[in-house]
Amino acid sequence: MSRAAVPGLPSRHPIGEQLPSLYADDDFAQRFTAGLDTVLAPVFTTLDNLPAYLDPRIAPTDFLAWLASWVGATDDPQWPVEQRREAVVRAVELHRWRGTRRGLVEALRLALGVHAEVRDDGGSWWSGTAGADLPPRPPAEPLVRVWPVREERVDVGRVREIVRAMCPVHTVCRVEVLPGPPADEGR
Repeated sequence: MSRAAVPGLPSRHPIGEQLPSLYADDDFAQRFTAGLDTVLAPVFTTLDNLPAYLDPRIAPTDFLAWLASWVGATDDPQWPVEQRREAVVRAVELHRWRGTRRGLVEALRLALGVHAEVRDDGGSWWSGTAGADLPPRPPAEPLVRVWPVREERVDVGRVREIVRAMCPVHTVCRVEVLPGPPADEGR
């Protein structure tokens, strides 16, 4: 990422106009400062538009990878630009939901554009009665079911990679890729 001279970009603060009147008619001084204006104009323009550079929804495309690194977002240059922008915008929210069913489903939807559901997540139990019986054993491992939104193939390797990254460390998840929505989706 680099910002360079933009041909014909005028300076909002020409240096030649700010010189003492002695140099107003000096051709060399005016040409010299015009050269500096050409170099500095993109700097002033960038600084004047800094809030736009920091907003991933409108930032220059080559800035997205840098913004993604600030918030720990995944930035895949092969994704469409709008998907990359959404990943940066939603990064903090996804970090907050990391390790949860909701976080995993949203990460899969955002990264791969697929529908997903997580079953048998172990749950939690409590009792208001001292000495109550222990709850039944949770299933051995959660099941993550994924199916495409449209008639597209689902990259199983990428699904497994995202599941590994988003699930708690102590959890091993099974991944199942379906050709379409599960028959029991409406449960």
